[in-house]
Formats: sequence, C-alpha cells, structure tokens
Amino acid sequence: MPVTLVGCLLKGKANFMTAGWVSRVNANPPWIGVGINRTHATPEGIIENKSFSICFPNRTNILKTDYCGIVSGKKVDKSSLFTIFYGDLKTAPMIDEASLNLECSLVQTIEGPSNYFFIGEIKGAYASQQCLEDGRINPAKADYLLLTMPDNSYWSLGEPVGKAWSIGKELIKNNS
Repeated sequence: MPVTLVGCLLKGKANFMTAGWVSRVNANPPWIGVGINRTHATPEGIIENKSFSICFPNRTNILKTDYCGIVSGKKVDKSSLFTIFYGDLKTAPMIDEASLNLECSLVQTIEGPSNYFFIGEIKGAYASQQCLEDGRINPAKADYLLLTMPDNSYWSLGEPVGKAWSIGKELIKNNS
C-alpha cells in the first residue's frame, strides 16, 4: 500500500495522520478515497471542513511519517512538524517536504462498521520540483514509501519491471 499522510484542519490547526488505505476511485472527475478508523481525530476535521489532503512523503520523512501514525491529534499538536502550505481550498493543509500533495474536496463519506471511507475530488496536485523530470513525476526521484502488512514494514520503490497495459500483449499474440 502507499504510505500517505492525510491532512486536515482540526480545531483550526493543521493535523496529519499516516494512512495506507488509499485508492483512486474515479477518473473524470479525479476522485481519490481513503479509509480511516472512526476512532481517529482526523475524521472530525474532514467532516467539519469538507476537505482533506493526501500527501506522499519520501524516505527522508520516514521518522515524522511514522510518528504521525503513532500519536493522536486528539492529544498531540502536529501542526509544526512539517512546513505547511495551502492551495485554493484553504482548509486542506499540505506538506512542503512531500514528493506529491493532493488537495481534495470531500465528495462522499461512506460509514463502515469500523472505518469511514472518504471520497474526495482532487482539486489541486502539487509535486516537488526535485522529483519532476520533463514535467512529470519520476517515481524513483519521488522516493515514495510503501507499507506491507501483516509485517508492518516500510519499503521504497525498486526498479521498473515492465510497462503496464503492454507487457501482457505477448500472451494475446501467443493465444490467438
């Protein structure tokens, strides 16, 4: 799973929590979803402000990223942990040190037995200049973090192993 930091305003202050349950939901308009346990502080801020951010930290921020998953915004003020900026929504804090930040307007909240699933429309995408190559994000330069379960380990990306929606065409040829 991707390791992300979900940002929201919580009682007027920026708050971030580590989240791995993140997925694209729709292509046009661009929607992204995140699953968050109902006991966390972050859902309160998302529901109140109708916005959130999904920030993709890199390896250099692994300690702060893990910290945001250990301590609760109910008890700890995490607003000064990162250099924060805001986009057009003004209520979805983003992290300057992150490789990629997505500013989202809340579209729908699905209430599960233990988790909320927040669906947001991506209103802005902000990439670090350091990870751009020819105007596109280079995943190796972005140095994204991944989470594996049930061993709960952080990983970084390796080398590309094939071109999506392309390498399987060999099987189409062989089975024709």
